[in-house]
Amino acid sequence: MKDRLHQELILIVDFGGQYSQSIARRIREEHVFCEIVPFTKALEAVKKKTPQGIVLSASPSSVYQQNAPTLPKEFFETEIPILGIGYGMQLMSRILGGEVRKISNKEFGKAVLDIKNSTNLLAGIKDPACWMSYGDEVTILPPGFEVIASTKDIPYAAIEDAKDKFYGVQFHPETVQTPDGRTIFKNFLFGICKLKGVWDMASFVDITVNNIKAKVGDEQVICGLSGGVDSAVTALLVHKAVGDKLTCIFVDHGFMRLNEAKEVVDTFRSRFNINLVHVDASKRFLKLLEGIEEPEQKRKIIGNEFIRVFEEEAKKMGDFKFLAQGTVYPDVIESGSSSTTVIKSHHNVGGLPQDLKFELIEPLRELFKDEVRKVGLELGMPKEMVFRHPFPGPGLAIRVIGEVTSKKLDILRKADAIYLDEIKKNGLYGDIWQAFCVLSNTRTVGVMGEARTYAYVLGLRAVNSTDGMTAEWYRFPYETLAIISNRIIQEVPEINRVVYDISSKPPATIEWE
Repeated sequence: MKDRLHQELILIVDFGGQYSQSIARRIREEHVFCEIVPFTKALEAVKKKTPQGIVLSASPSSVYQQNAPTLPKEFFETEIPILGIGYGMQLMSRILGGEVRKISNKEFGKAVLDIKNSTNLLAGIKDPACWMSYGDEVTILPPGFEVIASTKDIPYAAIEDAKDKFYGVQFHPETVQTPDGRTIFKNFLFGICKLKGVWDMASFVDITVNNIKAKVGDEQVICGLSGGVDSAVTALLVHKAVGDKLTCIFVDHGFMRLNEAKEVVDTFRSRFNINLVHVDASKRFLKLLEGIEEPEQKRKIIGNEFIRVFEEEAKKMGDFKFLAQGTVYPDVIESGSSSTTVIKSHHNVGGLPQDLKFELIEPLRELFKDEVRKVGLELGMPKEMVFRHPFPGPGLAIRVIGEVTSKKLDILRKADAIYLDEIKKNGLYGDIWQAFCVLSNTRTVGVMGEARTYAYVLGLRAVNSTDGMTAEWYRFPYETLAIISNRIIQEVPEINRVVYDISSKPPATIEWE
């Protein structure tokens, strides 16, 4: 039986498009729970989960390509409302009897809708601007469909079969470049699917705490604590559920920022009164990474060793059945559990060993980062902790490009501390979602005090994002960048060149590795 929070469900069928996670965020913003499933498992998920609505995502593929992502015709016989976006609209049209053709030039950019029917999906649209990104278009509508909007170049920019509740849009309502995209999603969720919107974080806390209590019973729980927002919220949720039956283990892998390990220990022991065991395994982790340069290999090694340390510590303290960890939804998606492609494995998802001896408790597994922060506030976490910039599980090990050494880590810690110090001094920390330094494996020639230097290139990264799935690089004032660069070069002699990363996600990722 579904709990109240999950009584309403939208399934997003992922065909490998870059915006599937953005669709999920737009739906979650309307307090409706949704899940992303790969197209290969879509029919199975519909039968098992009985959603109230389905969204078919965009895709870089063309529907007429050999081995293009597709769905069985049976998928459209479930009587569930369906919204197709881009490729999703084209695939639905083709399967149901319409025709799709390739256009001579791909359309990418803004367009203006000419709305012909504003009674259902396009009701209440005030700004007709929309964002187009496609290389194919529907040329003949399937039986029962009608056009509800067109643009100067696209006669079928939005279509509907109101009787069967099938809808399609050629543009991207999930992007900010479609100003009234939120209205379109509201129309689909509440007007067409008849949902009420019951997904909220206060209820999430109550239901999750009760679920943890029921699952744990009288058993003991250990929790992997890194000091980041995800693991901290996980620890507080589990502690709220089971109290002293929780023991947090802080595995200090030696890849933390300057003075960060001490801050984690002091905060959770004194402020939250949580049982905390501090394990300094820094030499052990560093030894395992000797000679390792490939990013995925680093992540796998750190993830496996992380769990091994947990197992060893748990044996020392008693018989622990459960391991709680701060897996969040982007971790699951990027590790390939939902999407068609593995972007990078996360130590708490794709990096887990096959012979894991614990039963997992992952209370945040369904949440995006902004939702995790809301849960933190519900649990009484101080704002400075809740809105702390995200920090990856493998820590600085994936911010040192190439082989990780003790010397490189020390260089990076000093530079990173200067960078964050200047950001805070200039009152910019709260304006930035995540800021960090990357120590490249490249050295360049420089001049210091009329002497030649041959030192490392340091990359600065700062981005803004809502959920970590997409991100825009932050526009620093030039004067601030100049101060940061000068301080780092003057105070960290092993660095003689500083560069600023102006790549967005996609096509880049936020982290370099």
